[in-house]
Amino acid sequence: MSDLSVSAQTRLLVVAPHPDDETLGCGVLIQRVLAAGGAVQVLLLTDGDNNPWPQRYIERRLRIDAAGRRRWGGRRRGEVLQAIAALGLPASALHAMGWPDMGLTALLRDEGSRAIAAVQAVMQGFQPNLVSCPGLRDSHPDHGAAHVLCCLALAGLDRPPSLFAYPVHGHADASAYPVLVDAAPGQQQRKLQALAEHVTQMRLSGARLRRLALSPERYMQVERAPGAARLPWRPPVLLQPWLRLLAATPAGAVDFRWPDAVVSAAGGGYQFRWPPGRQPPGPAFVKLHLDWPSPWIFDHWGWHAV
Repeated sequence: MSDLSVSAQTRLLVVAPHPDDETLGCGVLIQRVLAAGGAVQVLLLTDGDNNPWPQRYIERRLRIDAAGRRRWGGRRRGEVLQAIAALGLPASALHAMGWPDMGLTALLRDEGSRAIAAVQAVMQGFQPNLVSCPGLRDSHPDHGAAHVLCCLALAGLDRPPSLFAYPVHGHADASAYPVLVDAAPGQQQRKLQALAEHVTQMRLSGARLRRLALSPERYMQVERAPGAARLPWRPPVLLQPWLRLLAATPAGAVDFRWPDAVVSAAGGGYQFRWPPGRQPPGPAFVKLHLDWPSPWIFDHWGWHAV
């Protein structure tokens, strides 16, 4: 499958890091596949429970404890069931993993093999021939990690399906996401109806989310070409003693100190290197990070394929 033409033989798996990503990223595509007679399932990685500002606003509380986050996650799980119903899917089409919101990178680092196996199990059960997940360059850390999880899970399948990435956070221009899925009459309105079911998100961000939902759905086909050893980052020298480079592979993840994983290259850049005897088979992705708490949600460096 070289484009996003669909038929009765299409089996689409939509991978959503949080409730509402399934609708924002793929609300029209889901309807197009169902209208063609194909099958759709949704893999929801988190319940979106670490979502404090809408929760504070709606519940009129400042402090949110663990029980409050679980309650909020249950509410958002209910919203996604209503949203996929508006798009034409039964509740049985949802696979909810319940992993930590804002914690998918840590999950890859600490339990990468288990997480990859769990995604593979859903794929093997449904047997999709088309998978759609967030783009690698999406600036939300859970979205980039979801992309990495999908790629690593697909690498372990005998006949991997086609993989198309959708944008939510960051640039979604035609050059980055050149495949366009047009909405048939009524499908855009149904997508907006599905988005309205995400009441917790619409209260504070309704105008922004409606703009996203009204934008044309764009995708990028993810080719399984090898990545580049040259890293795209030039971090400040003063930070380098504390920087770490997380390498995620189908066999799991390794978290290196920055000086242990890179070599200087001509022109002031850096190249990634595996320590002798530690390079695993298959694809690998690396992420530059600091283990420092920060109020900033979005990723400064993101992931890079190597």
